[in-house]
Amino acid sequence: MHLDKIIIGVPREIMPGEKRVAAVPDTVGKMVASGARVLIESGAGAGAYIDDAKYIEKGAEIVSDVRDIYSQANLILKVKEPRHHKELDRHEAELFPEKSVLICFLHPAHSVNHEGLKILARRGITSFTLDGIPRISRAQQMDTLTSMSTVAGYKAVIFAANHLGRFIPMMPTSFGIIQPAQFLVIGTGVAGLQSIATAKRLGAKVKTLDIRPEANEQSRSLGAENVDFDVPQELAIGEGGYARRLPEEWYERERELLLPHVEQSDAIILTALIPGEVAPTIINEKMIGNMKKGSVIIDVAVDQGGNCSLTRCGEEYEHEGITISGIMNVPATLPVDATNMFAQSLNNFLNYVLHENTIKTDNSDEIIQSTMVTHEGSIVHHGTLKAMEMEAN
Repeated sequence: MHLDKIIIGVPREIMPGEKRVAAVPDTVGKMVASGARVLIESGAGAGAYIDDAKYIEKGAEIVSDVRDIYSQANLILKVKEPRHHKELDRHEAELFPEKSVLICFLHPAHSVNHEGLKILARRGITSFTLDGIPRISRAQQMDTLTSMSTVAGYKAVIFAANHLGRFIPMMPTSFGIIQPAQFLVIGTGVAGLQSIATAKRLGAKVKTLDIRPEANEQSRSLGAENVDFDVPQELAIGEGGYARRLPEEWYERERELLLPHVEQSDAIILTALIPGEVAPTIINEKMIGNMKKGSVIIDVAVDQGGNCSLTRCGEEYEHEGITISGIMNVPATLPVDATNMFAQSLNNFLNYVLHENTIKTDNSDEIIQSTMVTHEGSIVHHGTLKAMEMEAN
């Protein structure tokens, strides 16, 4: 890979609580070795305990004012989607150079990000979303969503344990045995499986539901009990083994089936996602009304709208004695490992889309089609366009 005409900008993340950074010294060294200039905002790695000096050792240039990065860079690497920059009183998407390239987690189907996408398109910026990388063998090493889902599934259970007012494992005491906490994990992809494994290690009794037989088999192998939900596989499974969006009547059936299990649960971990689309609503207010006081809902799907109808993006609050957590960018709470995993996957994606100073934009390529969101003045991402159409109606 020869990048002698590429100037890469890595700004400090501005989302509250976001401690990750899009590049680590190791990946910076690889970019520089390929001929690129790499500009990093001073302090960008501080949240992940990476000093500016470490970047300088690998050939990066440290820039104190992010506007100097945006005035020079033609490729921007970020972790999270562009947001309003309070210090500069402008949206980040308005600061990026026109016709530049942006790579990050855009979560483009979520309505809160649509305004930023429109700005990117209007300014001719080509953007790629890392949460769209398909789960295929040749994309495995660039699959940031899988690596971050591992972190999110683990921390979701830690959050739940912190909020619960009771023990998680079975606990023998002088006056009898305290029974283990009951966990319900909905969606057993990478995040869900990690939630199951973590909850089991803590001693919980775990039930799960997923609409895909293979996912159910994997959750059983970890010691979980499946809640059986027989969905026709042509409805349930999409490309790459991901779940598909079900017709609404099937979600009604799912909610009815789950109701008694929700009532028994001390903690519910929600991780059900549809790639590139708004997450389905699986837990509604009626179901929450039947939960035990002191129970907890951790909505890991919040970045794509959430699986719970009462989830508030970025908030944790109590609703009639039930704690509902909508903490966004959960992987940021484990910044050291999450940053290393993210940066390495991002660098592998960069190696794929960049060739001889040129960005691949051919939509016949499965990886490009799944990840490219804006290009040549338009929003081109199918899931985003579908979400915008649903929002308009």
